[in-house]
Amino acid sequence: MTVKKQERASFRVLTIFLDKLSVVKKLQGKPNIMNLDSRNSVNVRHRISKVPAVTLGFWIIKIFATTLGETGGDAVSMSMKLGYLASTGIFAAIFIAAVIAQIFAKKFHPFLYWLTIIASTTVGTTLADFADRSLGIGYTGGSALLFTLLMGSLFVWYRSLGTINVSSVSSPKAEFFYWLTIAFSQTLGTALGDWTADTAGLGYLGGAVIFSGLLLAVMLAYFYTKISHTLLFWIAFVLTRPLGAVVGDFLDKPHAKGGLELSRYSASATILVLIVVCILVIPQRAARKAH
Repeated sequence: MTVKKQERASFRVLTIFLDKLSVVKKLQGKPNIMNLDSRNSVNVRHRISKVPAVTLGFWIIKIFATTLGETGGDAVSMSMKLGYLASTGIFAAIFIAAVIAQIFAKKFHPFLYWLTIIASTTVGTTLADFADRSLGIGYTGGSALLFTLLMGSLFVWYRSLGTINVSSVSSPKAEFFYWLTIAFSQTLGTALGDWTADTAGLGYLGGAVIFSGLLLAVMLAYFYTKISHTLLFWIAFVLTRPLGAVVGDFLDKPHAKGGLELSRYSASATILVLIVVCILVIPQRAARKAH
């Protein structure tokens, strides 16, 4: 009986040992939990937003930036007499450099982001003027061409990444489409502003009233309808540009054309100071989701 008990005890020990060995092998075949946490933290870092949250402050600075784009673009192309093509080349180089810096940035930098926005709106001003006036396309033709380019950018973006939602911009490829779309929207906005004020004959103040009313309608649609917020964001983004364009033209165009005939340099400097003050005073936080 003693021998049998010993054999049974040995068998139980062996069984327990084999069971533990199989458990260890199974664990070895599974990924390390600590490594998973590490990889997840890396992925989270990659998804950190480098653009500001879309708030009322965002839209205030955006309108100031678009107005600066109009007065600043006119100052370089007209007051400095560099012409539309040379001015477009200068501002395009600044815009491309700013976009590259924005893409390679590790976190959200308010001044870098708004520098890129200002660069996009100034190049949009001179590029739209070059297409409308130098190429002879006219405001109507220029607006139609730029609208096609904007829709094409959004379409390719959607087909490439499956969404154009601003909350999806979390990779260099998405950022590229984001800034390309912004560049087209800023240029389109300039052409629309000029078309409204000149071709449609509404003047600068009339254009400002029209685009302000349209932005108010977008805001109401945002709060009281089920219309896609992504669609409303891009509509508002486009509409703020012609609003800034007509306000900028109102500030620096001659009295004979319905403007205040202010110095383009002083107007641009004043608006730039306002933008810097807004960035410093209005809380600038990164969007909770990268957009």
